[in-house]
Amino acid sequence: MKKFPTLTISNHPLIQHKLSYIRDKTTSKKVFKELVDEVGTLLAYEITKSLPVRAVQVDTPLATTTCHVVDAERVVLVPLLRAGLGMVDGVLNLIPNCAICHLGLYRDHDTHEPVTYYFKPMPEPEERMFMMVDPMLATGGSAIASADLLKKNGAKNIKFMCLVAAPEGVEAFQHAHPDIEIYAAALDERLNDDAYILPGLGDAGDRLFGTK
Repeated sequence: MKKFPTLTISNHPLIQHKLSYIRDKTTSKKVFKELVDEVGTLLAYEITKSLPVRAVQVDTPLATTTCHVVDAERVVLVPLLRAGLGMVDGVLNLIPNCAICHLGLYRDHDTHEPVTYYFKPMPEPEERMFMMVDPMLATGGSAIASADLLKKNGAKNIKFMCLVAAPEGVEAFQHAHPDIEIYAAALDERLNDDAYILPGLGDAGDRLFGTK
């Protein structure tokens, strides 16, 4: 039996190639941001493969035919602030008309527990697919708290996307939300004593926004 049944790791060569430069501590902020966008786009292909479509009639230069389109307005991108903002553009490259629901969390450096400071619920949440994005799934605390909040406000269809995940975070998130699929570029070794992912990629928010 698969240890993490809700986890999908993408082994696509382009994703793994770009992830190696994302991990590299010598990669500049500009290139780091560009690579996070690109991997976000590639991972979004995986996470959106089950999106519902509707039939429409299209007039080609030669005939009328039936095509299928995604109801993009029913897709809600949920970047977990602040690092999740770094993955927004990558998803928008694929679904430019999706809604964006910002969810503000920070991790208390002493307790490592998430603290929510901003959230604006979406109307008709039961009719939408929510795509949570955050570069890291470390302890799982922020992701769990975010999913809790979305469900409390009526969300039924939620998926989570990250670049790298720690086994501890995947296990905690899977235990708390066994109905939510997780999509990642890599499952790393473990958390260190400060709850950072090893080998990881450092602090994604600091590297995206040039802060320390």
